[in-house]
Amino acid sequence: MMSDTFDYVIVGAGSAGCVLANRLTSNPNISVLLIEAGGKDTYPWIHIPVGYYKTMHNPKTDWCFKTEPDESINGRSINYPRGKTLGGSSSINGLLYIRGQSRDYDIWRQQGNTGWGWDDVLPYFLKSENQERGANEFHGVGGPLSVSDIRIKLDILDEFQNAAAEIGIPKTNDFNTGDNFGCDYFQVTEKNGLRCSTAVAYLNPAKKRSNLKVEVKAHVKQINFDGKKAIGISYWKNDELITVKANKEVILSAGSIGSPHILQTSGIGDEKKLKDLGVPVIHHNANIGKNLQDHLMLRPVYKVKNIKTLNKTINSFFGKMMIGMEFVFFRRGVMTMGASQLCGFAKSDESRETPNLQFHVQPISTDRLGGANLHNFNAFTPTVANIRPTSRGEVYITSKDSRDYPKIKMNYLSTDEDRQVSAAGIRLVRKIIFESETFKKYEPEEFRPGINNQSDDEIIQAASEHVQTIFHPVGTCKMGNDSNSVVSDKLKVHDLENLRVVDASIMPNITSGNTNAPTIMIAEKAADMIIADQ
Repeated sequence: MMSDTFDYVIVGAGSAGCVLANRLTSNPNISVLLIEAGGKDTYPWIHIPVGYYKTMHNPKTDWCFKTEPDESINGRSINYPRGKTLGGSSSINGLLYIRGQSRDYDIWRQQGNTGWGWDDVLPYFLKSENQERGANEFHGVGGPLSVSDIRIKLDILDEFQNAAAEIGIPKTNDFNTGDNFGCDYFQVTEKNGLRCSTAVAYLNPAKKRSNLKVEVKAHVKQINFDGKKAIGISYWKNDELITVKANKEVILSAGSIGSPHILQTSGIGDEKKLKDLGVPVIHHNANIGKNLQDHLMLRPVYKVKNIKTLNKTINSFFGKMMIGMEFVFFRRGVMTMGASQLCGFAKSDESRETPNLQFHVQPISTDRLGGANLHNFNAFTPTVANIRPTSRGEVYITSKDSRDYPKIKMNYLSTDEDRQVSAAGIRLVRKIIFESETFKKYEPEEFRPGINNQSDDEIIQAASEHVQTIFHPVGTCKMGNDSNSVVSDKLKVHDLENLRVVDASIMPNITSGNTNAPTIMIAEKAADMIIADQ
C-alpha cells in the first residue's frame, strides 16, 4: 500500500475539478492531487465539437449511467451520460454556453447563501471567460475558457427565429446578461473550431507545475476520516489500493451523481440506509443525494417542404464527405456544431416573472438522441424544456462498494406544475410553427408527438416516448444553512472538518439554462474561498 501527502486532494477532474487544480496550484506553495476515474482526454472525438455523438454512451469517455424506470414518463429508463475522462462532462457535453438568469442567483442569496447573488457571481463568469466578441460589462477576455460564436447557420434556423419574433419572442444577441428572454444562436465553448473543455482551458496550462499531480484511471474507494475530520482518500489504481493524505482539505468535484455517491460510500448519509448496507457511519445527513434536479427535453419533430434541413445531407456519402472537408480545411460547418444551434427563452404563460422555457432548435431529427440514424426526410427538432422544474429526484447507493453504480431516480414530470408547463411548451412550439406567416410556405407537419394530442395528459404521454435529459443534474449536495442542506455557503460539508464539495451538486435550485458555465463559475469562486482560508 502506497501513501503520499498533499495540501488538497481533489476528487474528479471535470468541469469544476480542473478549474480548482489550476487556480490552487497557481500558488507554488500549495500542493494538489487531482484524481480522475476516467482516462486522459486523448480520444480524438473529444476535441471535435460534434464528437459528443461518439463520446456519449461510449465507455471510453462516459460512465454510461441509466436512470431508474420513471412512472411519470411512461415507465421509461433513459441513458444518463456523465463524462469519464479529463475534463469530465465538459469533454463530452454539447458545448453550449449559458449562464442562467440573474434571478437564479439572487434567489440563492435570498435563501441565506451569502455571496451567491448575481452581482457576486458575475465577476467569476468574467474571470473564466475569453469572449470572442470582446469585453464589456457582462463579458471578459483573457480568461482560460474560450467562448465563441457558432460556425454554422442555416435557413431553417433563421426562419424559426423569424417566426418566434412574429409571436412575441424577440430576436436578441446575448443570452448572458442576466435576462435571457428572446431567440438567437448559441455561443459555444470552442477555440478555433475545436472543443474548449476545462481540461484544455484550465488543466493543460497547469500540468507541468511541480506542485500538481494528476492521477487518471483512479477510482476512489472512500474518504478517510479521523473522527469528523477528513484526512485523505483511498483509491484503486491498477488493482492496487493507494491511500493519500490531505493536510488541508479533501474536495469532492465528482459531479451531481459522483459526489453524493462517494459521500454515501464513505459513511456520510442516511444512517439507517448506510447501516443496512454495512457502511460504517461517519455522520448522519439524510439530505445527501436528495434534491436532484434536471432539465427534461421534450423533442417534437416537424417535417417541412421547400427548405433544407441537415437530415439528407448527413445521410448521404457525398454530404458526409463535404462536411468532413469543410471541417478539415476551414474548421467550420456541421462538425463544429454544438448539441443545438438556435436558442430561445420564453414564458409558458404571462403570469411568469421571467422565462421558464428554453428551446434548443436543431436542423436535424432522429428517433433517439445519440447514435440513431437521422430521418430520411427534411425535418427539424425544436426541443423545449421547463427550466425551473419542481420535480425532485434522488441518487442513492445500493452497495458499500463505490465501484457499484448508484441508483438514479429522477421523478421527471412528477408534479402537476411540471406537466402543465411542459405541455404549454409544446403548445408554444405549435404556435410558432403553425400561427406564424413565416412557416406557411414550408407546409409544416407535426411528425411527433402528433397534432391529435391536445390535452395536457395526451401531449405528455405522447412526448414521453422520446424525452431525454439535457444532461443538467444538479442539487444533490445542496448549499444552504437550513435543515435540508449538505454544504454551507462556503461549500464546506456541514458538521465535518476539512471537507468541501465544489461542483453542480451544490446548487440549491437549478439555473435557468445549460449548467456547464455556472459549474465553472462555482469552481472559480470556490478557489478564491479556499485560498482565503489558507
